[in-house]
Amino acid sequence: MMFAMKDADFQLVYNVLSFALASMMATTLFLWMRVPSIVPKYRTALIISGMVTFIAAYHYMRIFNSWVEAYTYSTGKVCTGSECVTQDPRLTGIPFNDAYRYMDWLLTVPMLLAEIILVMNLPSAEASNQCMSLGSAAALMILLGYPGELIVTGDLQTRWMFWAAAMVPFCYIVNTLLVGLASATNSEPDDKVKALIFRSQWVTVVSWLTYPVVYVFPMMGLSGSSTVVAIQCGYCASDIISKCGVGLIIYSITAAKSQVETKGALLP
Repeated sequence: MMFAMKDADFQLVYNVLSFALASMMATTLFLWMRVPSIVPKYRTALIISGMVTFIAAYHYMRIFNSWVEAYTYSTGKVCTGSECVTQDPRLTGIPFNDAYRYMDWLLTVPMLLAEIILVMNLPSAEASNQCMSLGSAAALMILLGYPGELIVTGDLQTRWMFWAAAMVPFCYIVNTLLVGLASATNSEPDDKVKALIFRSQWVTVVSWLTYPVVYVFPMMGLSGSSTVVAIQCGYCASDIISKCGVGLIIYSITAAKSQVETKGALLP
């Protein structure tokens, strides 16, 4: 459903989407350029981290273009006395396609979890199992959340139902990251690496907690264009933290582990 938008609101979403796109592109470039400096054992995690921001950058480009196509500006201005202001944008009739965001999450959220698993002190078989189970739970969470995302006005009971359903796999993922993998985190021999992995888990969980909060904005009294602006800005902020922020932490972990293993190999 499309809503009339004031100039300030349109420009806010426009600038936030642009900032998110630039952040994803810059993070991708940095992560992939740092791959050669990492020992081969941990390069996969860093490559996946770069793929997350690369895929997100592509989808943010599509979201940004869709936002621009949904509204148009007149060349005229509204003048009151000696003061002239830009007219508010008008709907073009082309719907804003926010499904790009869910397509992005369906691809990147399982990969976000995999990049954390791959830098942890886990046997390869257990790492594969964790990637599969967490990835499946993440995909289920996204699929359950999308139908409710389409409902922003009227009877929001259905939106609440999909929110509650998506929270089941969400809670499973959070519990696995913080409790199920705690022994693997504590088994790290290097304190710096242990602290970084612990930070990546908590930053992921804290940033992810913003998603269900943003999801309930329409149920908190927001309506019309205010709902759209709040949701777009909220999701952009969450994506930057969970993708770019966690990606840079993953780089720090791989760099620290590479340094430890390189020093170990040089010892007589």
